[in-house]
This record gives sequence, structure tokens and C-alpha cells, in this order.
Amino acid sequence: MAVGVALGFDRRHCLRLDRVGPLGVSDWLRGPRGGLALAFGGDAVRYGELADAVAAAVLPSGDGLVACPVGTDPVRLITLVLACLERGRPVLVGGDAADAERISAALPLGTELALLTSGSSDPAGVRRAVARTNASWLASAAPLAEVAGIRANDRIAVTGPLHVSMHLYAALHALWSGAAVGDELSGASTLHATPTRLARLLEGDTLPAAAVVAGAAMSDALRERAAARGIRVTEYYGAAELSFVAVGRGGSLAPFPGVEVELRPTAAGRELWARSPYLALGVVGGGMLRRDDDGFATVGDLAEPVGPEMFRIIGRGDAAITTAGATVLAEDIEARLLALPGVVAAVVLGEADELLGERVVAVVELDETTDATAVIAAARARLSTAELPRRWFVSAIPTTMSGKPARGLLRVALAAGTLGPAIPSTSERSGA
Repeated sequence: MAVGVALGFDRRHCLRLDRVGPLGVSDWLRGPRGGLALAFGGDAVRYGELADAVAAAVLPSGDGLVACPVGTDPVRLITLVLACLERGRPVLVGGDAADAERISAALPLGTELALLTSGSSDPAGVRRAVARTNASWLASAAPLAEVAGIRANDRIAVTGPLHVSMHLYAALHALWSGAAVGDELSGASTLHATPTRLARLLEGDTLPAAAVVAGAAMSDALRERAAARGIRVTEYYGAAELSFVAVGRGGSLAPFPGVEVELRPTAAGRELWARSPYLALGVVGGGMLRRDDDGFATVGDLAEPVGPEMFRIIGRGDAAITTAGATVLAEDIEARLLALPGVVAAVVLGEADELLGERVVAVVELDETTDATAVIAAARARLSTAELPRRWFVSAIPTTMSGKPARGLLRVALAAGTLGPAIPSTSERSGA
């Protein structure tokens, strides 16, 4: 039966911190007892205190799924997740007791960690649960530490809520590395962020020397901005269902250590399939995950080769727009728009059109010094006729809890006519 739990963090139950050396209490806690582990909301928690809280945590009786809902204090969330993983209790991150009750019977056998997510393209916010084993995340810890250069003396900053899989993994990975993790950029040596979040952080004064970026493809313009600030960026491509798939710098990706990649032809382009020890067990509630009999899986993302064993992600097959007989990829157009001066964020959508089938629509978030007319003119020089948006909207881009553009919400707003005044492309103004 699914259950919820209220978990406190009581320092009275913590042991002395005068020991040194790895804890060995959990697969994820590898720092010295006296070393700083967590720093969220101004509270500092050392490894010994965290280990003792994990050991003292009281879980509900039985063997049912333990709920860890949105809004749980970060220290409590990490303590609860570690306590469940340590004791072999499945835990639901991002869902309440009702969610746990709803999905419990459908979880694959062997589920240890279930992560509730709605995805960036789902306008209805339908909740689906990605089910995985603890081992599937632990297996990628050492490879990520190596490719990102994360060490025990680092201080890691996460830039999103911990019930989101990429941020929860970032926090657990920091603890596995023996590093400290928190939500403050000041004093951090490495941050984890989506491209959208990184773009906004670059407008501030305080930034770590390194960044691990995922959740969407980075634009060349964003890479240049980060490089100008002296930030060493490690990009990786993955999905909640697949975990790590590819990693690289400068836009070209190679398979993440331990991953086999195949680019399989489809009508929309080359679909990326991956086989690795990092794959999830399955998904409850829908989603894009598909498997074959050889152990490969895909979520429908498309890629193109750029060299031996190198490729770039160009978008998701379900984001294809068919306009005037041509098929274009929304995320490919978005990448080109993001390369234009003054474009902070961009989302491209398909809108029904009697003549064209669909017409391309762009929603762009601009900096304070950029005029939409200049962006549209620059886009005409960069995009083909099929790719060029017929209508433009200038608006702040909403994001999901994970920091990705909320494509589904914008699609609903476009249909409802609530995005504000539209700006036609220059060609439509001139009647071309």
C-alpha cells in the first residue's frame, strides 16, 4: 500500500563528528564525517549529521511506496530518499500519498526510485512516473565525476528544485563525490543548470568557474557568453527515462562512458537509440519511452552525425512541423533563433493553417536593448522560407519546474489567443 511520511531532521540524534574518512553508511555518502555535505537555505549540514539522520529516519511500516511530495525541504528530501534507498524501500519523489497510491500497482518489479514528472511539452500537466533502480544512477556517478571534473573539494550549486530528476541526481552525485552541495552560487565551484537557467544566471555577477548543463541543447551564443565569463561548460544530453546518453563541449556530443548509441533512420530524421546500464525500468502514465528486443531505448529525440562517433541533438520527432509540404523541426529553428543577438529564450510552435497545413510561430524572450524588428530581419537571413516563422510573439518564456521552456503552456496560450499581439514576418507585411 502507498504511504506518505513526515520526516524531521533532529540534530540531537547526531553522533560526534571527530572521526575522519568515508562514512560507508550509504552508497551515496562518501565524505568525511566532519565535512560539509548540504547547505540549503542557509543551513549547514555535515556528512556525519546527515548519515545519522538517515540512520534515525522513521519510515512507515510495511514495504509500500513512500511519498516525498513537491515542496519538501531539501535536507528532508535527501534524508528521506537516502533512508529509503538504504533500506530497500521504494520512494516516490515529487508525488504525494495519493500519487503513490495511484501508481504503486503499476510500477515495474524492482523499482527503488520513482520520479514524478509532467514533461515540458504536455499542456495538461499529466503526471507520469519514471521508475528506476538505485544501481542505474550509481553506475553513472564515477563517469560523470570524470568528464565534469568534480572532486571531493568542490562545492556544487543546484539551480532547481530537488524533486526534479536532474537536480536530485546532481545533489546525490555531489554527496557521492564527497563534495558539498547547496543552492547558493556564492562560494560554489560548479553549478548544474538548464540552458535557460544558465542564460539568466549569466546576467548576474556571481558565477562558479564550471557549469554542467543539460535539459536542452545549448546555443552557440550561450556558449560564447559563458566562455566570455571564463566558465568551463560540460554539456550532456539525457532524459529522465534514459539518464546519461552523451556528453561533450562546444555543441558536438559523444556517447557518455558506458553508452552505446545508434542513429536509426525515420521519416522525421535519425532517431537516437541508446543502450546502457543507466536506463530506467519503465514509465507509468504514458510518455515517449520505447524499447527494442536488443536492450536499446529511445524517447524519440533526433540527432545528426557531425563526425566519427560525434553527433548533435536537433530536436524531438514529435516537435516536427509540416508546413507547405516541408517538414521542419521546432528545436532546430529554436537553436538558430537563440544564436541571434538579444534573444534570451525562444520556443517555436506549429499552428494550424488552411493553406499551409501548419505555419511556424515563434515566441521569443528578448533582452531590454533588442527590438523585435531587428530579430525578425536577422532571422530572415538565417532561416529558409519553410523555417521562417510567419507570426512572432515577444514574451517572457515560462519554464517547467526543471527549468525547461514550458512548450505545452505556450501551445495552449497560442490556441487561446492569450500570448498578446502578434508581429507578422516581414514577408507577410509586404505580401510576399
